[in-house]
Amino acid sequence: MLVGAGTARRRMAQVALLAGVLAGCSQASDGETRATSSAPGATSEASDTASEASGGSGAVAERGGTVGASGSACELPVTFDIAKDWKAEAVEAGAASDALLRQGPVTAACEVDAKPAGNIGFLRVWTGKPGDDARTVLKAFVAAEDGASHAEYREVKAGGLDGVEVSYEYTSELLDETKPERALAVTTARGPVVVHLGGLDAEEHRAMLPAFELAKRTLRTA
Repeated sequence: MLVGAGTARRRMAQVALLAGVLAGCSQASDGETRATSSAPGATSEASDTASEASGGSGAVAERGGTVGASGSACELPVTFDIAKDWKAEAVEAGAASDALLRQGPVTAACEVDAKPAGNIGFLRVWTGKPGDDARTVLKAFVAAEDGASHAEYREVKAGGLDGVEVSYEYTSELLDETKPERALAVTTARGPVVVHLGGLDAEEHRAMLPAFELAKRTLRTA
């Protein structure tokens, strides 16, 4: 049975907070629009903020490796580059079957942790069974997240694939605040793939957007 991910989100947030402390991380209305991804923008904070608001492309992180291929940390229907110092880890099969790690039609398959690079958050990859198109999958993914609102969808080019991207707001009961989130969906012969970027808060989310852009621009079928 597919369930909403509100409980999962709270559990993941608690885990992220605890892990952040243990690792010393203190160091460091549903509307739809259609657009294509723009060329790389300026790397200034003002440009990145404007880019985020419009849903366009912003700064791109320095490459640190690739995941998705056979033999990599996460074997997926797609491959993409991850940011320097970020660490990828597959979600174990036993855990992936847990309903708490399902969101709409997809199940968590891989987590790319930003903590080694000094940020608190994850780039998570979710996979599903072949069937629905990318937009349908992405809308179901967002709808299954308790606290999600103001979603704006747009068609994009994700590397060599046609995809759909969404920017939305998430209100956390645990942290008692609202923050931006971003997700991208593509379909492959092996099923849909959703790449999602959250973050502890709005500041962490903005800081990690270049890693999301890197993943989007280098996405390919495995």
